[in-house]
Amino acid sequence: MSAITKTFFAAAALTALTAGNAIAADMTIVSWGGAYSASQQNAYHDPYMAANPGVNIINDDSSAEAVAKLRAMAEAGNTTWDVVDVVASDAMRLCDEGLAMEIDHDSQLAAAPDGTPASKDFGDLIVSECFIPQIVYSTTFGFRSDVAEWGGKEPDDICDVFDLDTFPGKRSLEKRPINNMEWALLCSGVAKADVYDVLETEEGQAKALAKLDTIKDQTIWWSAGADTPQLLADGEVVIGSTYNGRLFALIEEQKQPVKMLWDAQVFDLDGWIIPAGLSDERKKAAMDYIYFATDTQRLADQAKYISYGPARASSAPLVGKHAALGIDMAPHMPTDPNNAKNTFLYNYSWWADYRDDLDAKFQAWLAQ
Repeated sequence: MSAITKTFFAAAALTALTAGNAIAADMTIVSWGGAYSASQQNAYHDPYMAANPGVNIINDDSSAEAVAKLRAMAEAGNTTWDVVDVVASDAMRLCDEGLAMEIDHDSQLAAAPDGTPASKDFGDLIVSECFIPQIVYSTTFGFRSDVAEWGGKEPDDICDVFDLDTFPGKRSLEKRPINNMEWALLCSGVAKADVYDVLETEEGQAKALAKLDTIKDQTIWWSAGADTPQLLADGEVVIGSTYNGRLFALIEEQKQPVKMLWDAQVFDLDGWIIPAGLSDERKKAAMDYIYFATDTQRLADQAKYISYGPARASSAPLVGKHAALGIDMAPHMPTDPNNAKNTFLYNYSWWADYRDDLDAKFQAWLAQ
């Protein structure tokens, strides 16, 4: 090897090191797109890349398909993702299937500023050995506030979604059974406390799908969290479900004539997993990012850009005003008492057990 060639490879090796311990390279981080990925870009990605100039973060908006894609990657022996944002039930499935790396939360994540170990700071939100909590969010509905056919009425009850006589117009619902089946049972007369017991039965599943049948031909089905806000903004739907932070961006940032329907909002958890099977170098880089992105300040910083509650207890007191709008973010959180008068607690453990079967049944129903 010539001296020039040796010098070239030495320089390349030097630039491959980050300012910290991670190995520089393209790092693919999978998330949900839209306003949510933008909040992560501002709170996590940009500051991390500034501190680690050798790292280039690539955004992939495939979180809705994360389980299926990670299964396919593992089968092919070619996992191209480094860090993946998933809901808690998907993290549990991926962990059970050996597709996500187990985490020692206290040794691999930052402690709170007062020294409280990460496991205690996150508390009960650590629902899996592979899951690193990030936010508490809700799936709820937004509706157009300028629908002439409604005669000045506005929906204030979850079952108004199923009332095509009082509130005519197109709906948007997520193209999966989660939340839709629960809302359908609630609006079929099933008590909140009994929803999952009923949903375990063939009769209960048929009852939920029958209720959804009543609005099926008036529904546009979405896969990405950014879909419903766009459909509402374009006037293609008059009411639709999505994540509360997406609706916050639509209402407060874009100033669209849209309002929130908080009734029966479904609380859920979202966070990170590291795919199993990464090389030691990629694993080291991924964990370096995760250590940074899930510390107390960074989780509080995300709430400057989107109305999701940070998962760490130590982050909550640091939540202040929106970075651009200057408005107090606390009243826009799904956990605010005015918004949480009637909430539905999503049972991620139940869905981890039943998701595959109900996914198949729901997709078959959609195709009918």
